[in-house]
Amino acid sequence: MLLRHRSSEALRSLRTVLQWPIRSISQSAAVAQEIVETHLDYLEGFPRPDLKHDETIVAIPRAKSGKIISAKERKEWRVPSIVFEQEDGQRGGNKRLISVHSKQIRKLVNHVGYHFFLSRLFNLEVRAEFDDSAEIIEKVRVLPRKLHLHAGTDAPLNVTFMRAPSNALLKIDVPLVYRGEDACPGLRKGGRLNTIKRMMKYLCPADIVPPYIDVDLSELEAGQKLLARDLKVHPALKLLRSPDEPICNIIGARVSEQRKSK
Repeated sequence: MLLRHRSSEALRSLRTVLQWPIRSISQSAAVAQEIVETHLDYLEGFPRPDLKHDETIVAIPRAKSGKIISAKERKEWRVPSIVFEQEDGQRGGNKRLISVHSKQIRKLVNHVGYHFFLSRLFNLEVRAEFDDSAEIIEKVRVLPRKLHLHAGTDAPLNVTFMRAPSNALLKIDVPLVYRGEDACPGLRKGGRLNTIKRMMKYLCPADIVPPYIDVDLSELEAGQKLLARDLKVHPALKLLRSPDEPICNIIGARVSEQRKSK
């Protein structure tokens, strides 16, 4: 009962922090640190990361940057990358140049999908060499912020990571997963789903970053639409877009019914 009370208090305090203007987030670092001392966790009924995709990304330091250096790294099947400190939910200081295995990044992207890769936290180990016995220089949880792929081969060209300790508040484009098409009344009557958004931006505490957000279509009638405010998410997440922004709607049902009547 005490733990539940402390968690509720932490969640109310975090809601207060998330109501502040985004520009003041860096000023609230001390408050955020105090809040996360009571651990926030995923709630029942909301998506959580699949443990089968948990993997530690191994990296080595990279002394220099530039096109020539990056080209040499790629010839060695390494992906030139950068790790930043989070600040105001965006790129900050404490930059470290690293290189990661091309094969590992490509495997992770293929397994979880491009946009899902960019909304998932990973453990990162920076080692002196690509060797299990090599000295660990840094071990940290990170969020992939940007990923550039080759247009023809989908080979990873570079990755930007953001450090994501428990006190971090991260701006993330969370993928939307549409469900309930089979039960959707508007679709069953001949309507068509018009998907307007595939992702939605939220400010997320690092410990409860959602891998995706479910969009329930099972009660949507022809002519109806879902707005950003209709999305069901963890109460500690803050929507960074207008709550009235449309997500999807059902169109074309009336036309289909008229054609059938003829």
